[in-house]
Amino acid sequence: MKALLCEEPGRLALVSRPAPARGEGEVLVRIRHVGICGTDFHIFAGKHPFLDYPRVMGHELSGTVEEAPAGSRLTAGEPVYIVPYLSCGACHACRKGLTNACQSIRVLGVHCDGGMAEYLSVPESNVVPTGGIALEDAAQIEFLAIGAHGVKRGAISAADRVLVTGAGPIGMSAIIFAKARGAHVTVMDTRADRLAFATGRLGADASLVADAGAEAEIARMTGGDGFDVVIDATGSAGPIERGFAFLAHGARYVLLSVVRQDITFSDPEFHKREATLIASRNAQPDDFAEVVRQMTAGNVPTRALNTHRGRLDDAVRLFSDWSRPEAGVIKAILDV
Repeated sequence: MKALLCEEPGRLALVSRPAPARGEGEVLVRIRHVGICGTDFHIFAGKHPFLDYPRVMGHELSGTVEEAPAGSRLTAGEPVYIVPYLSCGACHACRKGLTNACQSIRVLGVHCDGGMAEYLSVPESNVVPTGGIALEDAAQIEFLAIGAHGVKRGAISAADRVLVTGAGPIGMSAIIFAKARGAHVTVMDTRADRLAFATGRLGADASLVADAGAEAEIARMTGGDGFDVVIDATGSAGPIERGFAFLAHGARYVLLSVVRQDITFSDPEFHKREATLIASRNAQPDDFAEVVRQMTAGNVPTRALNTHRGRLDDAVRLFSDWSRPEAGVIKAILDV
């Protein structure tokens, strides 16, 4: 089979390797579409902290069942998406149902080879029927589930004023699912094009440029109160630390971003607000189901999010092109 291999930072190769044999309790999936996310670009750039090279990337996956175990709920040819988090099922977190926070979790395309290939064999529990969602759209379910999980972690409701900082794909997914809960959503970013997309296509109620005057503008917008929920999707320590100043009294701060370095904040200000700091990691099965529900209801503009498309055969060239900021990629999808 063909596979896209990241041999080392900055070097990709389209290689031929044996197709995987289906393991016991696994489903062999014929991969049809692969979404490319920031993690993949970080791997390509050599910036991912938990990865050994060479690696086949790809964790935003849809395809069709090639072979399933006897007695499986899945049938050959059935359209499916893949949940890329391989949890152990036995650790403290897994026993509590928090499989997204498994102590020994392996993520496809990061800790082990992923789906930028023609075939992939994964545990049956990680393979889910698309429920009528088009396969090219199903390749976007995973990144959208990240935002849905963060919104759930923040317990967002229609009573909340929400600020999403960072209007990349993950921030956009948070906007979609905060709006689905009826919240008033403001988005903040440095890029005018991303702000325009968030308000024009995703339903964000207001936008804010992340410049030196942001604090004063937030005070004006909220009458000096701040936001009930702040969701950080910037992936940068400086903006994460800055976000503490945007919290209202009694607010929740959800960190969708993860950074390698320590972050600091003013403890007196945090305590004065009786704020809550919340980590959000990966997603859970009900988050994936929520994405499918909102897609089915027509509340997710998948075709607008999918700004770039290409073939696996051309991926070596496309990856370099799409990794440039001026390419304007929101979500790129490879067709396998």
